Amino acid sequence: MVIIIAIPLIAALFVKGEYAVERETTINKPKQEVFDYVKFLKNQNEYSVWNKKDPNSKMEYIGTDGTVGFISSWDSQMEDVGKGEQEIKKITEGERLDVELRFKKPFEATDYAYMTTEAVDSTQTKVKWGFNGKMPYPMNIMCLFMNMDEMLGPDLQTGLDNLKGILEKQ
Repeated sequence: MVIIIAIPLIAALFVKGEYAVERETTINKPKQEVFDYVKFLKNQNEYSVWNKKDPNSKMEYIGTDGTVGFISSWDSQMEDVGKGEQEIKKITEGERLDVELRFKKPFEATDYAYMTTEAVDSTQTKVKWGFNGKMPYPMNIMCLFMNMDEMLGPDLQTGLDNLKGILEKQ
């Protein structure tokens, strides 16, 4: 019995617990216009797959959106949405938005997300949306069975496709 418990715990010592997922799209709008939209967390309600899963989710906001320290929190009865908050941690104006995600339900975790904008030319912008985190020992053993890129990547891409559709209609 002890061996059955010990084997996964020992194996977890050798499993990488960090993960990173990133997707990108090109939007037919100038870089500053795209950045000025994505830096506001409230706009995620329009394009993020996760925000759209539960339109009845209770949303709360603290601070000034589009500035460092702004917090957007959600509380949903749907298990795959759960409860948590995100906080703008850093803004590199016109270039990058860094956000800390603090999940509270159905599990507790702190992960990080970012969005970058890069001019392709004066009328096109490459937008990257990334997500990274770490599963602590011994939960990192789950990384052997879960492909975070396959789990999160399609949702990031759908969100970017939604973002592209919104901005290109404006």
